Amino acid sequence: MHGSKYIFLKNENDLNDEEKQKLEDIKKEFSDLGKMQEIKEEFRDIFENEKILGDGIFKLFDWIEKAKDLYKDSVKTVIRWFGEIVGYFENGTTNGIVEGINNKLKLIKRRGYGFRNVKRFELRCLICWHFTRKTS
Repeated sequence: MHGSKYIFLKNENDLNDEEKQKLEDIKKEFSDLGKMQEIKEEFRDIFENEKILGDGIFKLFDWIEKAKDLYKDSVKTVIRWFGEIVGYFENGTTNGIVEGINNKLKLIKRRGYGFRNVKRFELRCLICWHFTRKTS
């Protein structure tokens, strides 16, 4: 089953016919993998379809119950961050933008290893987001 990894990384809705057939073959041959795929898709569906806080929380609890045997570490993470995760159902926001900014800053730090002063690092960061620097 060469190249099957990417089938599991994609959303099931986005698979073409050939990939769908390959996924079905894998599900038949490896039942645990098929079950894991279904649970993963259920998790994605919760966040795509649930917009009401109470419904989202109940669906997430149901998902945790289904996933606890196959996704032990992921379930622990969801439980640990439950309050922050269910915030998504209240206002639909995520911390994706902040995570992106943090990753960009880390990249600038790695590339700029050896900057001799903080002003150069600051300029590089500001240029990255097209901000203007206040002169004082």
